[in-house]
Amino acid sequence: MADRSLHLAALILLGAAMCGAQPRGRILGGREAMSHSRPYMASVQVKGKHVCGGFLVAEQWVMSAAHCLEDVADGKVQVLLGAHSLSQPEPSKRLYDVLRAVPHPDSRPDTIDHDLLLLQLSEKAVLGPAVQPLPWQREDRDVAAGTLCDVAGWGVVSHTGRRPDRLQHLLLPVLDRATCNLRKYHDGTITNSMMCAESSRRDSCKGDSGGPLVCGGVAEGVVTSGSRVCGNRKKPGIYTRLASYVAWIDGVMAEGSAA
Repeated sequence: MADRSLHLAALILLGAAMCGAQPRGRILGGREAMSHSRPYMASVQVKGKHVCGGFLVAEQWVMSAAHCLEDVADGKVQVLLGAHSLSQPEPSKRLYDVLRAVPHPDSRPDTIDHDLLLLQLSEKAVLGPAVQPLPWQREDRDVAAGTLCDVAGWGVVSHTGRRPDRLQHLLLPVLDRATCNLRKYHDGTITNSMMCAESSRRDSCKGDSGGPLVCGGVAEGVVTSGSRVCGNRKKPGIYTRLASYVAWIDGVMAEGSAA
């Protein structure tokens, strides 16, 4: 009996150690995406290094998360399109300068509210099989709980900070807002402008911030840049709902096109 108790205690300690070592900032439990199967995906880069995900929403516009550029003071921001591997040469890859970065005016460093960023490219993207805009949701209605949605990114894949060179992806079920707002989860902090997806060992996280949550071929949300522990089933993934920001998105892009 004592031996069994010691064995159980050892298993509990081992489990705790494994949870404690759970890396932040990666797509947990995902797999490599099929090459160029998500032609809308963008790598937002500062000084030549990947900092966040993003996605093409129009020929000259990329959507990402406002928190991604909070700590960028003087670094040159660029967007890589048409990539599967970040390092290997690919005919479809092209790096674009950013003409204008427009975070949502109500985004703040101390909250994940309104965590959206629009990046205007210095020129229209060259479209092709590996570079295409992604339709985004304009109808303001919630995605049904349990709906499987796709999230992808190049976030780090180990607690040592190692990053995947190739795009990773994951399917996650949507969690209804009422459940996500329970005290044991996010305790009332999920607004109508946010949505949640389950996060039990399979999750998106900070390194994937700015990437899209795609449901039925349409971008419903954007991965927020929150500092929660990834893969913790008690802290479901949080996504900014694009349908809540139609007027702002349309306004920024119209203003940029007229400039």
